[in-house]
Amino acid sequence: MSKKKSPHKVDRRKSKSDIINMTINFFNKNTKEGYNYKQIAAEIGLKNNVEKQLLNAILQDLLEDNFVTEISNGKYKSNTRGMILEGKFERRSNGKNFFIPDEDELKIFVAERNSAHAMDGDRVRIQILARRKGRDPEGEVVEILERKQTRFVGILEVQKQFAFLLMDSKILANDIFIPKDKLKGGKSGDKAIVEIIEWPDRAKNPIGKVIDILGVAGENNSEMNAILAEYGLPYKYPQKVEDAANKIPEEITPDEIARREDFRNTITFTIDPRDAKDFDDALSIKQLKNGNWEVGVHIADVTHYVQEGDIIDKEGENRATSIYLVDRTIPMLPERLSNGLCSLRPHEDKLCYAVVFELDENANIKKHRIGRTVIHSDRRFTYEEAQEIIEGSEGDFKDEILKLNELAIKLRNKRFENGAIAFDRHEVRFEIDEKGKPISVYFKYAKESNKMIEEFMLLANKTVAEFVGKTPKNKKAKTFVYRIHDLPNQDKMENLSEFIRRFGYKIKPDGSKTAVSKSINHLLDEVSGTPEENLISTIAIRAMAKAVYSTDNIGHYGLAFDYYTHFTSPIRRYPDMMVHRLLTRYLDGGRSVSKPLYEEKCKHSSDMEQLAASAERASIKYKQVEFMSDKLGEVYDAVISGITEWGLYAEINENKCEGMIPIRDLDDDFYEFDEKNYCLRGRRNKKEYLLGDPIKIKVARANLERKQLDFQLVQS
Repeated sequence: MSKKKSPHKVDRRKSKSDIINMTINFFNKNTKEGYNYKQIAAEIGLKNNVEKQLLNAILQDLLEDNFVTEISNGKYKSNTRGMILEGKFERRSNGKNFFIPDEDELKIFVAERNSAHAMDGDRVRIQILARRKGRDPEGEVVEILERKQTRFVGILEVQKQFAFLLMDSKILANDIFIPKDKLKGGKSGDKAIVEIIEWPDRAKNPIGKVIDILGVAGENNSEMNAILAEYGLPYKYPQKVEDAANKIPEEITPDEIARREDFRNTITFTIDPRDAKDFDDALSIKQLKNGNWEVGVHIADVTHYVQEGDIIDKEGENRATSIYLVDRTIPMLPERLSNGLCSLRPHEDKLCYAVVFELDENANIKKHRIGRTVIHSDRRFTYEEAQEIIEGSEGDFKDEILKLNELAIKLRNKRFENGAIAFDRHEVRFEIDEKGKPISVYFKYAKESNKMIEEFMLLANKTVAEFVGKTPKNKKAKTFVYRIHDLPNQDKMENLSEFIRRFGYKIKPDGSKTAVSKSINHLLDEVSGTPEENLISTIAIRAMAKAVYSTDNIGHYGLAFDYYTHFTSPIRRYPDMMVHRLLTRYLDGGRSVSKPLYEEKCKHSSDMEQLAASAERASIKYKQVEFMSDKLGEVYDAVISGITEWGLYAEINENKCEGMIPIRDLDDDFYEFDEKNYCLRGRRNKKEYLLGDPIKIKVARANLERKQLDFQLVQS
């Protein structure tokens, strides 16, 4: 008796689009040989005659599209261009991965099946696949040349025989499998750093081992360390480097003092943030017999204590910068140096590198000298204390502070006359409790005391750069580390001009450097104190190039300086240590150093600066989400601060916390992203959401793991 076919086992006939995709995938996987339609049908699993006839028709279409070639009667071969390219792989959590060639901006799509498990940022070699007429090119990863990232941070989920590191899909779409013997004592719910050790071809998940346990997820210390680890930044200091620092003698010998200019009897003080411990700059001031003012900018002489190439120097060069998270500082140098030996603490003799200026009453520089000094700071001021004196209160060294401020204002005015740009934006700060939980938000604004110190630091940096970089016409400048800032991007300036027009403002997007910068300053003055101030300042900053370190001097556009370097913060920036050493070498008549070597050091310092800034922003974002997590359902006035194809970003007016309104929640129309005009526009009703628009929002979700706030639009 014949069995009836189960109704659940009826074969579904493959559609034409199914067969097209299967055929294309087959040829992309088998590029070297030729195949007839029977071989292809067998390989892709076509069984009935209707499907096979469809395949025959599809092969003719692919032949017309030049996707395949007919190498003999009825035998087809992939028409791959065979082009091999190298470049960067961009992984997307939605499966839309792209390859960006080294020599081109063109993005080439790489399907997940052709990715060879390449990860975001990897350098890869790809082969361009056969291309159908009218379709964008596709590629297949044939080799991973260099892994950008092999270590990942996530939360452990431990089972009986194995574990997984649960990943944020934006970073890596697949969780990492961890064998039981590679757990390093980790437990479920722990935040951990895991290194991928293998990703077999056919495996869905990479295999990894635990490198370090950061602590329980959600605890402040674990989360701050996790932010650092995510950016590949150090979260603890090596003990052997600390030990080396502890062996450095504290005593300053009479011989060392004799080699330096002695400022210990000249009025000298530091002005720093209230919570600072690393005081790396001090000002001295005295009036000369001719009525002019001698102002010394004294900088901690870090390179006296840290020798080039020693264990402390190597660690400092690798870190390149101190990192300032919301609740902590991760110093570039061991604390014995940064907060002790090198810190210009009051009432202690300290060794410095200095630029000493003779200024007249109009802040014109009559003379200057660069050299090593010894100081004895008379007072440690906070910015707030110095500001109170500037605003009329009584206090120590009142006359000296007022004179320095008067000279600084004149220096500042000259800078702006020469085309410097005045970006004075506020910084978000948190008041946190003993467990690191944010209890309030406040804003830090630069006042006159901040600007006074800034002005003398800028002057010292500029003077040092000019000393090395400015040479007679027939002489070549020696290799040096410059802080450079390129001209604004022309397209971005045009977009800024168009954007601010809707607020009733104008700028000059092109013309001479000075004309454009004066126009930007005029705009910043106009928007000062308005609701749109922060937004327009942000867009204006985005139009600017990023300042970086380089041995090729192109000047500093934002400061309107032809020569500029970083000399004034060697405790927290490695480029300043490089500048100190080069300065010593050249003052002693030494020959120029290797330009390629120092260019490499400059690039590393610029890259580390960007990573540190990203980590700092991530820590602020985390604290903003944490601060808002108990305010779900509350309604706030906000402003649209960003627009993307996936939604609107809004910034709450009262605390500057930013969240997203997903485009799927704007359900009254189909909204499209207009990048040029910074807006989302409804297809049917033409309603627009514009950057800068005031809106009302409700706090919908707070996801600490993703550092993400979601808002809902409240219709007024």
